[in-house]
Amino acid sequence: MSDLKVISLYFMTAFYIFAGVLHFILPKFYLRIMPPYIPYPKFVVYLSGLIEIGLGAMLTLSDTRPIGAWGIILLLIAVFPANFYHYQSRRKVDPPKWVLFLRLPLQLLLIYWAYTFT
Repeated sequence: MSDLKVISLYFMTAFYIFAGVLHFILPKFYLRIMPPYIPYPKFVVYLSGLIEIGLGAMLTLSDTRPIGAWGIILLLIAVFPANFYHYQSRRKVDPPKWVLFLRLPLQLLLIYWAYTFT
């Protein structure tokens, strides 16, 4: 693996572990962007945080890296409705609407990034 890819892997690992931890530090933010049709929203926020931490940790070992990367791809697909809902139901405390809009195609780049480690 090239030095650049190793750096990319470390960054991705830290990114998903940190994002997962944020689910426990800032659960109200994640609850706010949860579509109303999702049952047990608080449980889902904490569960998705645990999953992100676990998938990020899986990237650290070469044996589990492909599984972790595929899991991240599935997670990004699964949370897309929440990102779209956040864009549609923006509140004053949220980032500007254009930022929320840009996050939607960003999901594709994140999926591609994870795919490079499958």
